[in-house]
Amino acid sequence: MQVEVSKYTEGGAEAKKRPNDMPMSLIRYDARQKEEAEVSVAEIVHAVAKPEKAIRQLSAAAMEMRMSMGILASEDEGATDSEAKVKRDRKTSGFVSVVGSAPEELTNGSAASESGSVEENRDSFDVTGEKKARKGLDLATTLERIQKNFVITDPRLPENPIIFASDDFLELTEYSREEVLGRNCRFLQGPDTDMDTVQKIRDAIREQKDVTVQLLNYTKSGKPFWNLFHLQAVKDSHGELQYFIGVQLDASSYVEPTEKRLSENTTREGTQQVVTTAANVDLSLKELPDPNASKDDLWALHSRVVEPKPHKKYDSNWEAIIRIRERDGKLGLRHFRPIKPLGCGDTGSVHLVELRDTGKMFAMKAMDKEIMINRNKVHRAFTERDILGLVDHPFLPTLYASFQTGTHVCLITEFCPGGELYILMERQPMKRFPEHAARFYAAEVLLAFEYLHCQGVVYRDLKPENILVSQSGHLVLTDFDLSFLSDTKPQINFPFPEKRRRRRGQRELSKEYLPFFVAEPSGTSNSFVGTEEYIAPEIINGTGHGSQVDWWAFGIFLFEMLYGRTPFRGRNRQRTFSNILTKDLHFPSNPPVSDEAKHLISLLLERDPQLRLGSEYGAHEIKGHPFFLNLQWSLIRCRQPPELEVPIKFTSTAPTRHSVESIEDLEWDDNEARSASTSFDYSES
Repeated sequence: MQVEVSKYTEGGAEAKKRPNDMPMSLIRYDARQKEEAEVSVAEIVHAVAKPEKAIRQLSAAAMEMRMSMGILASEDEGATDSEAKVKRDRKTSGFVSVVGSAPEELTNGSAASESGSVEENRDSFDVTGEKKARKGLDLATTLERIQKNFVITDPRLPENPIIFASDDFLELTEYSREEVLGRNCRFLQGPDTDMDTVQKIRDAIREQKDVTVQLLNYTKSGKPFWNLFHLQAVKDSHGELQYFIGVQLDASSYVEPTEKRLSENTTREGTQQVVTTAANVDLSLKELPDPNASKDDLWALHSRVVEPKPHKKYDSNWEAIIRIRERDGKLGLRHFRPIKPLGCGDTGSVHLVELRDTGKMFAMKAMDKEIMINRNKVHRAFTERDILGLVDHPFLPTLYASFQTGTHVCLITEFCPGGELYILMERQPMKRFPEHAARFYAAEVLLAFEYLHCQGVVYRDLKPENILVSQSGHLVLTDFDLSFLSDTKPQINFPFPEKRRRRRGQRELSKEYLPFFVAEPSGTSNSFVGTEEYIAPEIINGTGHGSQVDWWAFGIFLFEMLYGRTPFRGRNRQRTFSNILTKDLHFPSNPPVSDEAKHLISLLLERDPQLRLGSEYGAHEIKGHPFFLNLQWSLIRCRQPPELEVPIKFTSTAPTRHSVESIEDLEWDDNEARSASTSFDYSES
């Protein structure tokens, strides 16, 4: 398979690195292209391996399109995904082609019906019943999804080069990203560009000030266009200059022919628009790490000593950690003996390790620094470490230590021998939980979400694979690399006026009139992250999203636990996203599920985030639903987990048979560049 990437990626600039090994470009676009190519190759291999099934799926999809559109199919409807892809604008970053284009009219609401039709199942879930590995997607940052004409330059580098160019900028100027990155903006100047205006821009750069000007620029083909240009300086919290944002507005059609300038009204309105765009770009830049930070500063958070939180301060694991720390100082890789691999992901691996001289077992997540840089994951790793250092809750992981080696950053957390909830669910009859078990597990996840939202955390990647089963059978929600942190405003809400007096003889307030506590994150993001089948409509639409995306995912999670599949899964990513945006919610007739569960799911899978259950009062609204009637929320952690037809299979802590003797006394050198994925490969052959 061959893919032309020169117009999408940073091209030759990809090899240029800063002293801290970060790329010159703000975004590594080659990682985006590799992910897209992997998806395309997987679909091609799947179609070649099972051609009859691929033809059947395409036929079913074509029939559904005809029925939903209410018109006869045109010749273009028979085009394959790859043929349609060629027709798209070739100057985009590839983001649109990855996610598919959204329909012009989206169906709001969550019209639910009961259906057990074969056609429904074919489209929303693979007819073979096979499940693919579901990894979290990180398709675009908020910065990449701003559909405006702008560039970002780095004045700390020689010549103040462009380190980011939006798709709209490339479309306007006719240049490819490879031709733009690493260059100065002078290439837009031409024979009639006013040099006095250019000097104003240079003065603003020298003085680190904002400026808005009108000037004549030229596209790659030599076509002139009037540019309402706004330059904005971006400084860090210490007042040090970091970037310049340059926002362009093509104002050619608004220029007065005689004056060769914009009218005052147009200038005023245009200036407001470009200034607003610059402010949005400035805000989105705060999500990303400073590419010019020193190596030490880039990973400094991971070397910070972890202190015990109140709820687990006196457990035996913490006692062992503190004892070794008092003896040796900071913990490092040499303090942990590898036992066996537990899993691997995009940026590293997870291993069961033993804290030497204690017999205590932990899970160690080791993430490769180079891979994180190449895949735009540095800020994700920072966020995960930040959140783990913040939380203290029975259904969230406990962070015991974090440190770094020459090549990796490592997180030491509690070991959950029950493994993934996903695997436990797969082992059950029909790959689903009975309703009483689903209610119990959903309640624990809901409490974890309530706490996270109170801390300002929007999780964004709920799925059974990210939920572990502890030794006690209770759940632990893990993996925060796709989450984001925001401000939150705790408040007490009163269902009735505070001055209302109690009637004579009324002994106590009924439950529905008690005041309740709410603390939901107030911030928003527009990055495209999550797991394909769980992503909320507003993430796909790119309209910005907040904590409501977690309640959508919670509805998908409950549906999957009850039915053994998710409601909107399609034959490929584009179809899944289309289903999420437009398809009605259907409840299969088998297995039987209570009306209360269906009603709760339908309220959670409301496409309008402002109308979605939980959007106003968070978890409080969901906890009050009849599906959770009579559940004692404060005692859940003390309850016995539900008995399942196929019980939990706990992972043994005994080392695998691969060369245990040879690694028994191995001491790691924290300064050595060792690969965790290679050094810790002790899987049985």
